[in-house]
Amino acid sequence: MSQKADIALIGLAVMGQNLILNMDSKGFVVCAFNRTVEKVQNFLNNEAKGTKIIGATSLEDMVSKLKSPRRVMLLVKAGSAVDDFIKQLTPLLSKGDIIIDGGNSEYTDTQRRCKDLASNGFLFIGAGVSGGEDGARYGPSLMPGGHEEGWPHIKPIFQGICAKSGNEPCCDWVGQDGAGHFVKMVHNGIEYGDMQLICEAYHIMKTGLGMSHDEMADVFEDWNKGELDSFLIEITKDILRFKDNDGSPLLEKIRDSAGQKGTGKWTAIAALEYGTPVTLIGEAVFARCLSSLKDERVIASKKLGGATSSKFSGDKKEFLVKIRKALYASKIVSYAQGFMLLREAAKSFNWKLNYGGIALMWRGGCIIRSVFLGNIKDAYTRNPNLSNLLLDDFFCKAVKESQQSWREVVSQAVLLGVPVPTMSSALSFYDGYRSETLPANLLQAQRDYFGAHTYELLGKEGKFVHTNWTGHGGDVSASTYNN
Repeated sequence: MSQKADIALIGLAVMGQNLILNMDSKGFVVCAFNRTVEKVQNFLNNEAKGTKIIGATSLEDMVSKLKSPRRVMLLVKAGSAVDDFIKQLTPLLSKGDIIIDGGNSEYTDTQRRCKDLASNGFLFIGAGVSGGEDGARYGPSLMPGGHEEGWPHIKPIFQGICAKSGNEPCCDWVGQDGAGHFVKMVHNGIEYGDMQLICEAYHIMKTGLGMSHDEMADVFEDWNKGELDSFLIEITKDILRFKDNDGSPLLEKIRDSAGQKGTGKWTAIAALEYGTPVTLIGEAVFARCLSSLKDERVIASKKLGGATSSKFSGDKKEFLVKIRKALYASKIVSYAQGFMLLREAAKSFNWKLNYGGIALMWRGGCIIRSVFLGNIKDAYTRNPNLSNLLLDDFFCKAVKESQQSWREVVSQAVLLGVPVPTMSSALSFYDGYRSETLPANLLQAQRDYFGAHTYELLGKEGKFVHTNWTGHGGDVSASTYNN
């Protein structure tokens, strides 16, 4: 009989094929399977030709070709497709075998699957995979969570194929049940924020400063040599330089209506569920929603008035430095909010998340990879119990040095009529977070006035009282609630 496979992978779309080729290149024997079986033979005859990759004609055939304990990885569409395959696989597997979901599944689905499969003796791992097709082929960021007993069985494969930051693998165990997919969800939310922040900087340069695509590309190339050094800044430079067949910038021919697959929305929903002010990511999601109203925006552009002047009249070179600083400060807030959400979820589910380790997992291979993540890793190395990145000395100093520029850029954008929803929300969060006193005292009084929802008095925290504001409302209060 031919050599048995170390792992099987189901799903031969671009990510699945590239991950299989990556595993093969690192010396692992992989069994490939796809719901449409013809794709398996086509893959073996083309992309996988000359490799040790083996194919399967059915799930039964696939399972028979696996070493024990069997390791089966799913890279299929999130939702019912994952459940369907699990239902078909479990009768063919034995107790102690491992099913891995490498898709963009909701963490709540992963929690449910962990619980259901554990009751039947199977091990389940929900692994976030980031890096796109190139990352899958040459080294993605991997974020596994679920049944920890399964980790030793997949660790050599996952840490063998993942990206490396220095000598450190951009993959480690994240935590129980849905922790891996939750961390991947927050990663994707931060990705939404990073992309929107860059788009706002581009919009100011293009609309407010009247810069050409090549001029803007030069700016992003320069920014990529400093604290903003990142994959997304790098590709933005490449996109701005790219010319269509007629020699004009291709970017100008792309419809300004953004799509989304849902992970950014999930992050914003989770932020609301756990009462965490992840405002920047929320605005990034809404910015995509607003962009999709293209036809309405065209009509509105002809009817609704705007700023009296849409062109910046000051020193362009000096202002570009300020945009860079505003982008950097906003980025710090975005990551601070993302890690706040991770911390809140960890409290709720009793996950023991390693925040510095998560930053390291994102340091290479993934879409948000950047030098900046090394600074986050260092912050959590200095203080593993850090409550907020803004309170770390490095980031506190960075924001202090960027703050005035940040304020001027947001103010100037407003005067020019250029929308900067994420930059401005980041600044509002920063000002709110650093405020010893906020106007929530008035808000609490309002709630008590119209709904008898009670409030606390300064110096008497924990004791909720109600006031008869009108003289005829009575002294009976409603149930107290805080959120």
